[in-house]
Order: sequence, then structure tokens, then C-alpha cells
Amino acid sequence: MKFNQFGRLTPDLTNQISELESIHFLPRNWNQQAPADLLAYLFSRCFPEVHENSEVQDREHRILVDAHTSLADLLAGQPTSIRRTEFYTAALQLLGFVVADDFPDLDSLGAMAKWQLPTIEADPIKGTDLVAAFYLLLNTRGKNGQTFLDILTSRGFFNQFFGAGEQPHFVIFNGKSQAVFDTRRIIREVVYVESDLDTDEDGQRDLLQTTIFRPRETEHGLAVPVLYTANPYFRGTNDMAPVSYNVNAGLTPKIPNQTTYEDIAYHAPQQTPPSARQASGTAKEASELPVDPGIYSLNDYFLARGFATVYAGGIGTRGSDGIRTTGGPEETASTIAIIEWLHGDRVAYTNRTDNVAIKAWWSTGNVAMTGKSYLGTLAIAAATTGVAGLKTVVSEAAISSWYDYYRENGLVVAPVDCQGEDTDVLALDTFSRRKDAADFARIKPIYDKMMADLKKGQDRDTGNYNTFWDARNYRNQADRIKIDFISVHGLEDWNVKPRNVERLWAKLRDLPINKKLFLHQGKHIYMNNMQSIDFTDMMNLWFCYELLDVQNDAPTILPNVTVQDNAKPETWHRYTDWSAPTTPRTQYFFTGHDLQAAPPRQEEIVAFRDDGVPLFLAGDQNDHTWEQLLMSQQPSVYEHTRRLFTTAPFTKDRYIDGVMTVTIQVAVNKDAGQISCMAVDYGKERRLQENPAILQAGGQLLGYQWATDDVKEFKLAKLPNECQQIAKGHMNLQNRHTPWQNEPLAPDQFVTLHFALQPTAYHLLAGHRLGLLVYATDMGMTKRPTTAATYQLDLNACRLEVPYRR
Repeated sequence: MKFNQFGRLTPDLTNQISELESIHFLPRNWNQQAPADLLAYLFSRCFPEVHENSEVQDREHRILVDAHTSLADLLAGQPTSIRRTEFYTAALQLLGFVVADDFPDLDSLGAMAKWQLPTIEADPIKGTDLVAAFYLLLNTRGKNGQTFLDILTSRGFFNQFFGAGEQPHFVIFNGKSQAVFDTRRIIREVVYVESDLDTDEDGQRDLLQTTIFRPRETEHGLAVPVLYTANPYFRGTNDMAPVSYNVNAGLTPKIPNQTTYEDIAYHAPQQTPPSARQASGTAKEASELPVDPGIYSLNDYFLARGFATVYAGGIGTRGSDGIRTTGGPEETASTIAIIEWLHGDRVAYTNRTDNVAIKAWWSTGNVAMTGKSYLGTLAIAAATTGVAGLKTVVSEAAISSWYDYYRENGLVVAPVDCQGEDTDVLALDTFSRRKDAADFARIKPIYDKMMADLKKGQDRDTGNYNTFWDARNYRNQADRIKIDFISVHGLEDWNVKPRNVERLWAKLRDLPINKKLFLHQGKHIYMNNMQSIDFTDMMNLWFCYELLDVQNDAPTILPNVTVQDNAKPETWHRYTDWSAPTTPRTQYFFTGHDLQAAPPRQEEIVAFRDDGVPLFLAGDQNDHTWEQLLMSQQPSVYEHTRRLFTTAPFTKDRYIDGVMTVTIQVAVNKDAGQISCMAVDYGKERRLQENPAILQAGGQLLGYQWATDDVKEFKLAKLPNECQQIAKGHMNLQNRHTPWQNEPLAPDQFVTLHFALQPTAYHLLAGHRLGLLVYATDMGMTKRPTTAATYQLDLNACRLEVPYRR
């Protein structure tokens, strides 16, 4: 175990004392108490679930301070101080560590150092050092990954604040909001925000169903900020299979063109929305209760800490009007309409029928957006509009350009495990209005038109970038982002591939905003429940700064870039940047089967046969198995379908930082073709698994008698593996300059391709080799031609460029 902690503040002693007094952990007359009484009192505060002294002593009898002494026995002797080893032996047990399992030798200081948990240096601990020790303990992470104060919170420490008679207020400790809000009495309601859209063409503005969870304390005068998650899946999904595409088809030769970007750039049309509804009255309370719970544990965590949580599916989802457009400008407008209402700039109604207007009177108007995948994508879209009220976003595994999700360099390229999906397929998935039969029947003609428009605009025939995709490229408006921004992405995410976050980061880099980036070694997942990093605490620091105006210096405290190491478990690195254009690059030239620093001395042409699709279709059709066989240096049925080039073993560890690029001179014996390249780490090693393991189901308690989350962590595989994919990329041979311009291709004509692999941050160990696979058909992502083709590589003009962090 290692506990990385980036969100802990270190205030001076005066502020520590003030904060401890504010949460009633330290009595205001503490410096007038006898030293033994103060020591006993502070330990007694670590058991909020009991109230009698006898019960406290019973708990203390269960905790050892050394091999022969319990905490109760120690305190019974009326000590005026406590030895450092005794304090931290007790502290580790309070934090959830088990002596017999975690530190049987009772070397508490050694264990704290090994696990990267902080300690104070005073020995023995007494007086103000004792106060400082308990302040630090409350901010120390326990075995479940949460701070000790969060652990105490789940056991009722802050119940003293529930209905205490004083004006409800936020309690800030160590720069973060605490769970002093009674989650047993949360107000749940639904309103309908009126947009400026009429996407279902019924002559009325689309109403957007909006689900709200807010603290009961808002009924007593407290205004709160909002965490808003735009979630197209919130009201259910549909079976996508009926409209999924068959990808077992050859590439279509493209007609050469002279298209420029100006020819296909998107320009928003001028539209006049229908007249707004006329309110028949006003109300303070909504008339409808939600039928769906929240879906994100990070939101639940903050709900207990005073932040309202709002979910909205948007146009075309059940309970709302409109149709889906899969990332189109209409979905952006639908998303920000909710923010405008929360900020006081738009009308909402208590239900769909009575036109009774309702305001977000309980909201401060300060909004943050959260969410992963499509949810985080809409957060990016909203940020590019400059909408008033939106203060920050935490966008996880999000799409910054839909072309980079469904296409690549003139090719139809699917997200992993989503072969046959496209924008129209996803529109069906999220069009949950379909579940209400009569509602669907009324708008089916508009739905059919929407599906036809998506099918035409996405253009699966060519895979080219066009106006349809330009309208769904949020990076075009990135310079409009005026708010502070957090991006989170998995480096093993082949659903929303890392190019989406890297190209957005390149846009954010020079903007005058605070921006942070988190890169983990997982797939398409959330990271707020990882044991080894205090992500939730960092977000608490961030949201308090952004939404509550707490001067906790969060932009300085949090690292600019936080990257999880792929070779060392539970290790996170702090950097100032990632994939910077100034990162030095090393060139490797293709020679025979090698990648080497010197260019080849003579021309050499090698070939491979792209005929693996029939083998794949005749087998188990598992693209993950195919990929392992393709990468393997052992003989396999797919060995002849690729060429492999490798470096010599590295003499020292190297860190790839950003985007590797390949230059390939290639010919194919057809008038259409595709090239795929995959960078691979070769070296027998137990590797970090891409899916985190559950360490403790429901082990993270997000408040008192409230929601829970599993404690997870990335673990090493039990058995070593000979190789691991690092990154890959694909290109159509006819789109060798831009994804919108088609160039002619004759059979056996050599052409030069230059393209980027997906970006990464990857630790290559000494003794390992870097390999590059060159092949054509990617069974998991590209179309799969069923007829064979022969590709030739002119090695004299092929190279790989790798950015290594200094």
C-alpha cells in the first residue's frame, strides 16, 4: 500500500487550533486542561458512535499502543505525554489498519513511512504538539482511502450539527467542506426547464426534465452551489443492435477531391425559436418527485457536504421534449439551458402541463459540471459557450471531438468493444422517449428524419471529416473557455481514446485559466474511489475554491498534471505539463526487424499479407484475443499479417511523454487501403491490470447513513506477460494529408503517410524493448475487408519518433 496525498493543506498552529475548535474536536479551554485530561479527551473524540465514558474505554481497550499495553491502560496511568511510536500505533488502528495483517511487528513509524502517511516529529508528543498531531491525524488517509475525519463523519461525528438550532452553514476544515448536512432529509424534486429549442418540430419550445437533490437546510435560508451532471443515459437506454452496422466489409475507393477546410467548416444557422410559454403562476415547490436516483458517487459525497446535485438527460430523453443529435449543437444548447435556470436566467415549470413557473431560489447560481464519457463530453461542450454561472468542470474520459471518437484519418474507427456503432446507433441508445409508446408514436416521423440525417452526415462510406463532424468538434471553440478546468482520462481507455484529452489539453495550455490534468492507467472508468490517491479530497478543495470562494489556494496546491505510473503500483507522479511541444524526440529508423538510431544504409522492401479476417471470423471473433496474438513474438496464425520492428533492450528506464508519430512509405495492390500501427512494450513482467480490483465493497462511506462506494486499486497481474500495448493509430492511404481531402491511389503505388499514434505517458523499464507493429486491419476498430491484400513497406523511408521525458 502507498497513499499519495495531494489535497492536504498545512496551516500554521493558530489556524489548526481554530479549525479544531470550529468542528468541536478541541474544547475552547483546551490549554487550561491538565495534560493527561487533554490527551484522554482528544482520544475520546475518536469514537463518535458512543456517548458514555465506559463505552469509550471499551473501544480504547481494543487498541494496542505497544505489544503489552492497550490505549485504555496507557490513559489510565494519567500520562502527561505519549511516545511517538505509541501514538502512531494507535493511530494506524484508528485509521482502519489491522495489526495482525498490516504491521504485525508493531513498527508503526516504519509502516507510516512505507505507506507514505504523514507524521509529526515531536517525541514525546504533548501540549501544542499533541494538538498538531491530532490535526494531522484527522487529515491522514485511512486504509479505505478516506481521511480519518471522513471516517469519523460516517460514524456520526457531525451529527451534532444536524438541527442544532443555529443558522445552517458550511463547515470548512483543512480547506474542504465537511458533511454537516443531514442526508436523511434530502429534498428530491423534478422541474422542467424551458429551452430555446424545438428539435421535435411541434411548434413549442422543448421542455427539459431536470432532477434535483438538495440539502434540507436550503429550506432554512441556506443557498448552495450545484454539481450538475448532464447525463443522456439518466432515464434509460434502448437496444442498439437493430441499427448497428456490419463492419465485415472492404474499403471503398474514394473519389479524389480538392476539398479545403473552409469548404467543410461548420457555421451555425440563424434560427428563431417558437414563442416562450406564458406562465400561469409561480410556485416555490415542485409538484413532481424523481423516479431515478443519482448515478455518481462523487456527487453523492458532495451532497452530504452541502452541494446540491442536479441531473438532466437533455433533449430526446424520457420526460423531456426533443430528439437526440449525438453531440450536435442542439445538445450543447440543451445542456446549458439547465445552467441558465440555476443561475436565474431561464424559466422552469413545476410540471409539463400547468405552466407554473419555479425558480432555483435555493441556488447560489454557482455551478460545476461533473461526469464521465458522454456526460463529461457535454461538460466540455458547455464550457466552450461561456455560459454565465458555470464556474468549473471536472470532465472525465470525455470526447472533445466526435470525429476522434468514431473516425481517424479518413477511416471509420470504432471505440473498443463497439464495432458497428456510430452516431445514429448512439442516438437510438439514448433516445429514451421511445420507451413511452404514445409519446414516441407522435414524434416518430421526426425521429426517423433525425436518424436519416445522422446516417447521411456521419458518412460511413468515406470516413472523412466533414461539416457534420466539424459541428461536433468542441475544440474549435476552446478559446471561449473562460473557466477553470479539470480533465481526467485513462491511458488504457480505448473507448474515448486519449487523443481527445491530449488535443484539448493542447488548447487549454495557453489559456489564462487554472487547468489540471489527471491521467490514470485504467480503461473507461471513474477514479474517485482509488485507495492510492486522494482524488475526492482534491475535488473538495477545488470545488470549495471555485464555488464557495474559500481561499484555500487550490490552484497552487493541486499539481498541474498527475500521472499514474504503469510499472510501479500505487505510484503517482506530479508534473508541470504533459505532451508539451518542447519535449525532445528520439528518431528510430526501420531496418530489417529493428528500430535503430541510424538510418538504413540500403533500400529494403518488406511485405505482409492482410488476409486475417476470414481466420478471425472462423474463430471466436474476440478482438482482444486477436490483439494478443498479433503482438506476440511467438508464432501465431496472424504472424504473417504484420511486420514487427523492435529496439535493442533499454539500458535505463525511459518515460514516453505524449504523442509518438510514424512515417510509413507503403504500397498496396488495390486502389484503397489502410495502415495501422501499434507501439508495444516487450519484456516479461507482471503488469498493472487495466481494471482496478475491488479491495473493499462499499468500503468508502460518503456521509452518515448515506451512500457508499467500493474501495478500488490497480493491482499487478498474478502472472507475467511478455508484452503490453502502449498506443496505436490508423490512417486511410487516400487521406495522407488531411482527413477531408481524398488523394488518388493506384495499385502498388508507394505513398508516404505521416500520422500520430494515440498519446500516452508510459514507463519503459530497463531491459525492455520498444516495438512497433505495422499492419492493416484492426479487428477491434477498423472495417474488416474479407478479401486479401498485399502491403509493401519501403524501409528506407519509414521511421518512428518518440517523445521521452527528460
